[in-house]
Amino acid sequence: MEDLTPNPKDLDPIETASRDEIEALQFHRMKRSLKHAFENSPFYRKKFIEADVHPEDLKTLKDIAKFPFTVKQDLRDCYPFGMFAVPQSKLVRIHGSSGTTGKPTVVGYTQADIDHWANLIARSIRAAGGRPGDMLHNAYGYGLFTGGLGAHYGAEKLGCTVVPMSGGMTERQVTLINDFKPRIIMVTPSYMLSILDEFRRQGLDPRESSLQVGIFGAEPWTNAMRQEIEEAFDMHAVDIYGLSEVMGPGVAMECVETKDGLHVWEDHFYPEIIDPVTGEVLPDGEMGELVFTTLTKEGLPMVRYRTRDLTRLLPGTARSMRRIEKITGRSDDMIILRGVNVFPTQIEEQILKCAGLAPHFQIELSRSGRMDTMTVCVECAEDHAAADARALSAKELAHHIKSVVGVSTRIEVRDPGGIARSEGKAKRVIDNRPKE
Repeated sequence: MEDLTPNPKDLDPIETASRDEIEALQFHRMKRSLKHAFENSPFYRKKFIEADVHPEDLKTLKDIAKFPFTVKQDLRDCYPFGMFAVPQSKLVRIHGSSGTTGKPTVVGYTQADIDHWANLIARSIRAAGGRPGDMLHNAYGYGLFTGGLGAHYGAEKLGCTVVPMSGGMTERQVTLINDFKPRIIMVTPSYMLSILDEFRRQGLDPRESSLQVGIFGAEPWTNAMRQEIEEAFDMHAVDIYGLSEVMGPGVAMECVETKDGLHVWEDHFYPEIIDPVTGEVLPDGEMGELVFTTLTKEGLPMVRYRTRDLTRLLPGTARSMRRIEKITGRSDDMIILRGVNVFPTQIEEQILKCAGLAPHFQIELSRSGRMDTMTVCVECAEDHAAADARALSAKELAHHIKSVVGVSTRIEVRDPGGIARSEGKAKRVIDNRPKE
């Protein structure tokens, strides 16, 4: 893989500013954003009054801890437009969640919001090693999901040639990658594995493809998966982070020269780490739940939004802005199995240690009597399909999970292709336990 470190003169000045300069800008923007939310969002005006706080109470950045949290249920309760801080006529775009677990969450953007978003995605692609003139294959889903259009506008802003492929049609994805020869791909990591399978099915060597940079986000993924993708394609695999409630992709980005966590674009977002149970703000370096306050959003400002993502804040390296570690899981999709906290990413790491297994898996939860049970359904590798090889792989994986994660689990090794493929975010957990 070639060295893709960007030229320092191409960076935005704020990317290499001092901490004092960054924090001075954050404080100025935070005061303005809190004032905007209080004066123009009935939701936040009511919330601040109930919490007995006022934007003028912000004397330092740490005073943000005086303000109440915002959670996803707030957006559902305010469906569809009750949290916006501008008239609907000032919005140029609306995105939303699928609403598969209740009312969808709806987010809106002014033209200034769209411009900021495009600039931050452009900055993120550049941090990944992208350059003006590169062709970028965009396999994030288009539509209400923020990934596709967010990546698209940012890539164009940087000066890339965009192939707006969206998700699905995996055979065609590979055909176009092979024919158009893009340098960059943006896609969910689980779907990149499906693309890898299709390369091999078509008899193509992924290492001979034109791809040099993969920008992966929208779901947690491990460094073990990074290594597998990088070795398979001879390309750089870097992490991008975001969520629609805060903006979309591009809130934080891993830099290709270090790949040591994601730099938060702190000129637009103020991060905190809290104890997910008590809500107490934790010092940098401690593991907890990630919280964001937006500093420049007009349409839908967010004050202390609880992401439910678990990580920790670390000092900057490739950039001055602080980093978050790769997301290890979420406080609300964590599996508690017989008193042990289990995350799908932990299971994935153990699967990737087993040469006889492919990286596609699902976790099925059920209940036998009063006891919760977990079955890990995984595929055998093509050259480990014999019954005795499957049995050895199942035994090896069960041993790794017990030793590292601390739970006993049943392993079901299926034929190649036996796990449903993701064309977007992977559905890792199927919970068949009775609802209480």
